[in-house]
Amino acid sequence: MAQVFNFSSGPAMLPAEVLKLAQQELRDWHGLGTSVMEISHRGKEFIQGAEEAEQDFRDLLNIPSNYKVLFCHGGGRGQFAGVPLNLL
Repeated sequence: MAQVFNFSSGPAMLPAEVLKLAQQELRDWHGLGTSVMEISHRGKEFIQGAEEAEQDFRDLLNIPSNYKVLFCHGGGRGQFAGVPLNLL
C-alpha cells in the first residue's frame, strides 16, 4: 500500500509508531484481551483510565482540586451551542 501524505489543515497525519500502538491497543487494551470500546464504563479498568486521564489534565494544565474536569461529547460546536444556555 502506497503511503498517502496529508497536507490539509486538519486532522493531521499521525506518526506510524502512534498508529501501530493504537492498532495494538484496539485489540488488547492494557493487556485485558479486549479493546477499550468493549469494556464497561462502570468497570474498574475504565474508571481507572478515566481517573488517570483527569489527573493528567490537572497536571498538564495546573487545574486546582476545587475545579471540576468535564469530559463532554459534541466537540467545539456542541460546547459553543451551550454557551447561551449559561446566560439564561
